[in-house]
Amino acid sequence: MRDRRTLPIGVLLAGVLLSLVAVGPASAEIVIFTSGRTMSVRGHRTQDGAIVLDLPDGGEITCDRALVSEIRPDEMPPDPVVAQPAVATAADLVPYASIIDQVAARQQMDPRLIRAVIAVESAYVPEATSPKGAMGLMQIMPATARAYHVRNPYDPRANIEAGVRHLKVLLQRFSLREALAAYNAGEAAVDRFGGIPPFPETQNYVARVLSRLAR
Repeated sequence: MRDRRTLPIGVLLAGVLLSLVAVGPASAEIVIFTSGRTMSVRGHRTQDGAIVLDLPDGGEITCDRALVSEIRPDEMPPDPVVAQPAVATAADLVPYASIIDQVAARQQMDPRLIRAVIAVESAYVPEATSPKGAMGLMQIMPATARAYHVRNPYDPRANIEAGVRHLKVLLQRFSLREALAAYNAGEAAVDRFGGIPPFPETQNYVARVLSRLAR
């Protein structure tokens, strides 16, 4: 479940492609996807024919150019994520809150942990696909999808259900930090190193999820 993700291919005009190549990173930008979805980012760059978006709280998403219709400067740069007022509900704060809460209750898992994993894995983009084949909100691998009989890994409910069940299994074997490392790098890597593997990507992944969980 790698942190670097590639989103599926859509349709983009040649003129838009040229404009994206020409625009350099800005202090803050608004990304407009061909689906109509928008995202606020710190900036972007082109890499190997794709667009890398720098997320406001750290990390990045690699997008196929064809999914992005426009990137424009954001007049109001994204602020660091801060704690929300106690009166706010989960539905006010994150997408798919009701699904997350239902699955968390059924699997006896902390919904805050699920939200943190989804935020880091896919930034709540249900169509996210990694170069290694991880899919959907929780970036489940094909083997995980098969294990939990997921027909459409891009369906939010099915994806969250499988991802949470897989994470629960890992938590039954490992500590929280090691379970997150196993979710990112695989159980074999955690077993081989006797803990969090010395992979910068995995170490950064664990730190980012725990940081979001602490909020």
